[in-house]
Amino acid sequence: MKRKLLLATMMIAATMLVGCGGEKQDDVSAPLHTIESQPINDDKESGDTVESTEQEPEAPKETTITERVVVDGKKQSYLTGEWKDEDVVNRRNMAVMIPNNKPAMPQYGLSKASIIYEAPVEGRITRLMGLFEDYDDLDRIGPVRSSRDYYVYEAMAYDSIYVNWGLAVPFVGPIINTDRIDNVSQAVSGIEKAASEAFDRVSRPGYKTEFTGYLFIEGYNKAVKRLKYDTNYADRDRFVQAFTFAADDCRAEYAEYPDATKIYPGGKEKNRGGYGDAKPVFEYNAEDGLYYRSQFGEPQIDEMNGEQLAVSNVVFKICHGEVREPAEKDYLAFGVHGTGDAYVFTNGKVIKGTWKRDGDYAPNLFLDENGNEIVFNQGKTWFCNIWDEYQEYILIE
Repeated sequence: MKRKLLLATMMIAATMLVGCGGEKQDDVSAPLHTIESQPINDDKESGDTVESTEQEPEAPKETTITERVVVDGKKQSYLTGEWKDEDVVNRRNMAVMIPNNKPAMPQYGLSKASIIYEAPVEGRITRLMGLFEDYDDLDRIGPVRSSRDYYVYEAMAYDSIYVNWGLAVPFVGPIINTDRIDNVSQAVSGIEKAASEAFDRVSRPGYKTEFTGYLFIEGYNKAVKRLKYDTNYADRDRFVQAFTFAADDCRAEYAEYPDATKIYPGGKEKNRGGYGDAKPVFEYNAEDGLYYRSQFGEPQIDEMNGEQLAVSNVVFKICHGEVREPAEKDYLAFGVHGTGDAYVFTNGKVIKGTWKRDGDYAPNLFLDENGNEIVFNQGKTWFCNIWDEYQEYILIE
């Protein structure tokens, strides 16, 4: 049955259920970050005299990742919460612009992105921005396409090194050509500090030239070194972590929230909201806890490994949008700072709440209807930035 934004009438005043080690803990009044320890069992009965057997209470079990520590050379990722090589976790991620229209398919390497952003661009199609931290075993990523300013602003929240081939000069130039964000950009008009060594073309018979340009990892590393960019988060003061993640052996269950096993950011009907072109859908698989992505009526596959794209969390971030002048060019503007409605999908559930972001380098904060921070499950996350004028097309089944 179709549900268009009827979640407000369905929401139950419930807080997150965190399952740890196979047990459930109903976390109603305690802080989200802990599970209350069990009281000490006192065998003393009325009238009896027993010897005192004091014992130290167990420390409360952490249900979310708090401090990150290094264990056997590994550390929990700031982008996914998963254990990865320490060097990978500490290294600044790259945010790569990737086309998502049908003539560009399939993309290469996208399944390695820890976070994916999707938003409409002119022509009312969507474009992607993948945030990559695991890229040492990749030769290339792409195709790579041009920048829009709202993607740049989203990348700032993660202290990314921004990667693009082209740009909407009037809107992106004043940002990308400053020290507000480090960028590795192909040499095109409007780019003042180019890094051509990072890019090359790949033979794709039958494809337009615009879909043959790729980022090559070896060239990217050379460009970052030549441009003298800081390569570790610790060298800067702009990033802490992407979200709050459930701890190891725990799961953010949200058991009392509505089910959401098939979710359509733009519905099933053609519309001008951007998502009405590809008609993407995420389908939840309860066996592995992942949302599998399809569009254009078929699974979205990574050309590199033949795998369907899948993530642990999906977020619909509702943003104010408008068409910029001159209107015939259809360049869009999205408000990605401030606050707005949000839908967070995890564990087959949907949590209706709000997003909040206070500035360029501030993180995205997601709150439930009671003002509590929403905890994400470990793994990859896919964002759909949705123009508020078209949120009526959101479909949840």
